[in-house]
Amino acid sequence: MKQTYHIHGMSCNGCKKHVEQILSKVEGVEDVVVDLSKSEATVNTKKPIRFKRLEKAFQEDGGGYEIYKEKKQHKSQKSKPKNGNGVFYCPMHCEGDKTYEAAGDCSVCGMDLVEQATLPTNNQVYTCPMHPEIEEDNPGDCPICGMDLVPKEADVSAEEANYRKLLKKFWIALAFTLPIFIIAMSEMIHDNPLYDIMALKYWNWVQFAFSLPVVFYATWMFFERAYRSLVTRHLNMFTLIGLGASVAWVFSFFGMLFPDFFPEQFKTDSGTVHVYFEAATVILTLVLMGQVLEARAHSKTNSAVKELLKLSPNQAVRLVDGEEETVSIEKINIGDLLRVKPGDKIPVDGTLTKGSSSIDESMITGEPVPVDKSVGDQVSAGTINGNQSFEMKADKVGADTLLSQIVEMVNEASRSKAPIQKLADRISAYFVPAVVGVSIITFVIWSVFGPEPSYVYALVNAIAVLIIACPCALGLATPMSVMVGVGKGAQNGVLVKNAEALEKMHEIEYLIVDKTGTITEGKPSVEKVGSFNDEYSSEDTLKLIASLNQMSEHPLAEATVKAAKDENIQLLDIDDFDSVSGQGVKGLVDGKNIAVGNHALMKSLEIENDSEQISLARKEQEKGKTVSFLAVDGKLIGYVSIGDRIKDTSTESIRLLQEEGIEVVMLTGDNPYTAQKVAEEVGISSFKAEMMPEDKLNEVKRLQNEGKKVAMAGDGINDAPALAKSDVGIAMGTGTDVAIQSSRITLVKGDLNGIVKARRLSNSTIKNIRQNLFFALIYNTIGVPVAAGVLYPVFGILLSPMLAALAMSFSSVSVIANALRLRTVKLD
Repeated sequence: MKQTYHIHGMSCNGCKKHVEQILSKVEGVEDVVVDLSKSEATVNTKKPIRFKRLEKAFQEDGGGYEIYKEKKQHKSQKSKPKNGNGVFYCPMHCEGDKTYEAAGDCSVCGMDLVEQATLPTNNQVYTCPMHPEIEEDNPGDCPICGMDLVPKEADVSAEEANYRKLLKKFWIALAFTLPIFIIAMSEMIHDNPLYDIMALKYWNWVQFAFSLPVVFYATWMFFERAYRSLVTRHLNMFTLIGLGASVAWVFSFFGMLFPDFFPEQFKTDSGTVHVYFEAATVILTLVLMGQVLEARAHSKTNSAVKELLKLSPNQAVRLVDGEEETVSIEKINIGDLLRVKPGDKIPVDGTLTKGSSSIDESMITGEPVPVDKSVGDQVSAGTINGNQSFEMKADKVGADTLLSQIVEMVNEASRSKAPIQKLADRISAYFVPAVVGVSIITFVIWSVFGPEPSYVYALVNAIAVLIIACPCALGLATPMSVMVGVGKGAQNGVLVKNAEALEKMHEIEYLIVDKTGTITEGKPSVEKVGSFNDEYSSEDTLKLIASLNQMSEHPLAEATVKAAKDENIQLLDIDDFDSVSGQGVKGLVDGKNIAVGNHALMKSLEIENDSEQISLARKEQEKGKTVSFLAVDGKLIGYVSIGDRIKDTSTESIRLLQEEGIEVVMLTGDNPYTAQKVAEEVGISSFKAEMMPEDKLNEVKRLQNEGKKVAMAGDGINDAPALAKSDVGIAMGTGTDVAIQSSRITLVKGDLNGIVKARRLSNSTIKNIRQNLFFALIYNTIGVPVAAGVLYPVFGILLSPMLAALAMSFSSVSVIANALRLRTVKLD
C-alpha cells in the first residue's frame, strides 16, 4: 500500500536523498519516492506502518527534517529573519549544497552556518530623523515636520549579528575566566597570599562559581553541539571539545563534593582534590575566541561577491511620456525606457537607444579600460556610466540580469565540492573516533607507566589529546579555497559553475577552440556579394540570402540580415524553413526552393557548379573570409563573402596557453582555406575545417579515449555537444544561452584571455588547497602525539590542555587565512 507524507526541512537534492535513506531504513518500507518540489514522500509498504515509527526515525536521525501526516505550517517556515536574507549553508558543505532558512549551526559538523550573499531585494526606505514612524519609498519631505527624509539604515546582516553575539559571549567568558586563571596560577607562588584570606577548598568553590557563566552561558552552545553530534552519530570537533572540557569540569565538581572518593594521587597536600576549572574555562574561552576570529575571517572569504553586490543600484530614472520619475529597481519592467546620468550605475541589462557614453565594465569583466557604447549596443546592470547621459531600454530585469546570474553562479560554485575534497572527507569520517581512541590509550599508558601522580598526568594528557585534535581544519581546507577562488574569478570575468571545473582546469592538456566568436570577434559583416546568374543582381542575391537567414540566429546569418537592412532591402516571407546544423539553411521563397550555406550544403543538395565559380569563392576564402553560397531551385545563383575580425587578445592568449604546455586545436565549420588563414594568423598549427557538431563531439571523445584531459571553448549552439562532453566546457559570455548552459566555465568578456585567467586561477586554487590540506594534516599528525606526551621521556615536555586549546583554535583560522591569500593572486 502507498501513503503520502509531508516533509519539512528539504531544500536541495542532498536533502531529498537523505530523507529517502531515513525512510528506506524503516522496517517494512519497500520503496520511497520523494518529491522535492512538493515536499512530499510517497512510501510503499506491504502492510500499514504506524506513523509514530516513521516520526521516530526522523527524530533519531537528528538531521533537522520533520514528517507530517498533513501539510502544516512549521515555525521555521515563517517569514525570513530581519537580519540577513534567509539563506544559510555550512562552510564545510557537510550535506552538499543544502541550505537552511535561518542562522544556526550545521547539524553534521556543528559549525556556524554562513549567510549566502545575494542581491538585495528590499527597496530603499526613507524616514524622518524626527519622526521614525514615517517611512517612504522615495525621498521627500516629512508630512509632519517638513524635514527632508533620509535613507533608513539597513538591518545588520545575519553574519554580522552572529559575530557580535559571539564577541559579546567571548568578553563575558574572558571576564569570568581571568579570575579563575589567576586563582589557579597563584598556587605556584610561595606562601600564596590568597590563602591568608581563606583556605584552598573555599577558593575552589570561588572558581566553581566563576565557571558557571562560562560553561552554562557563554560556551554552552559547544556542549549542545557535542551532545547533538553523539545523538546523531555525526562526530566532529565539538564532540572532542565537549568531552575534554566536560571531563575536566565534572571531575573538578565531583572532587569538591566527594573528595574521599578519589585516591591520594588526585589530592593536594591540604587534602583537597586537584580541580581543573581553569583548564575547562580557559579551553572553552580560547575555543570561543577561535570561533570569533573564524566568524570575522569568514566574512572576508566571500568579499568578492559582496563587492559585486555593491554594484547593484537601488533606484533608476524611468521615462514616462517624456517625464522622469525615480523608481525602485524592483518596479522596472522589460521594455521600460530609462535614463542613465553621468556617474550613475546602470540599473538593469538593456540596449542603448539614445546617446552614447563610455562604460566602466571592470567590475564584471576585469578589464580596466572603459568601453565606448552607442545606439544598439548592450549594457549590463552594475556597470558605471561615464560622463555622458543616455537612454536605454530594459531587456532583462531582476534575476535575469547578468549581475544576478554572476552572483547566483558564484554562490552555487562556492557550495559545490571539489574532487580533491574526497580525501579530506574520508579522513574526517574516521578522525574523531580515532582521536577518542588515542585519548583513551593515552590515559591507560600514563596511568600504568607514568610518574606519580600518574592518574593526574593521565587525565591531563588525555584531555590535551581531545582538545588539540581539529577535524575542522581538515574540513575547511578545500571549501575555503574554492570560495575565495571562485569569487576571485568572478571579479575577473571568469565564472566557474562548480568546484570540479576549477580543479579539472588545472589538469587540461588539450584546448579545442571554435573560430567564429571565440578566436574572432563574432561580429561578422558582409564585405562582398557576388552573382553567377545574369537574372539576379547583387541586390537580388542579398535579398534572397537575407530573407532566408532572418529565421536563423547564427552570427553569419545576422550579418547578412543587417547588411540588407542597411541597404533598405525589403525582406521576403519564408515557408518551410529548415536549419541544417553546421551547413546552412533552406526554405521556400515565393514558391522557390532556396538554400544558403557552405560547400557541404551545396554538395548534399547536389547543386552543380563550375570551376570559375569555385575559383571566385576560393579567392575570398584565401583572404580569411567566409563564403556562403545561394542556390535557387537547384542552381547556384551567387555568394556572399563575410569577414570577421580576429580579436586583439587571441594571438597573445594562444601563445601564453601554449607556453603552459596546452595544445591548442581549432575546429571550425568553415572551409579549409579560411580556417588555414585564421590559424596562421593566431599561431595555431593544428586545425580541422568543415567540422559538423558531431565531428567536434567525436574529436573530444577521441582525445579523451587517448587519456587526454580536454577543454572545449565555443559560443554557438553547434558547440554545445562538445562543450558538454569535454572535461571542462568553456563558453564565451557573448555566445548563446545553450552554449553557456552546456559549459562549466563562462567568460563574461568572451575572449581567449579569459581562458588564460581561468588556467592561472585553477593553478593557484589547487596549490592553495594542497597547502591547506598539508597544514591540516601535519598539524594533527604532530599535535596529537605531542599532546599524548611522546616528547616527555626524552625532553620532559608536556602540552597543557590550555595550550592545546589555543593551538586548536588557531588551526582553522590559519587555514582560512591561507585561503584568503588567493585574493591577491594576479591573473593577468
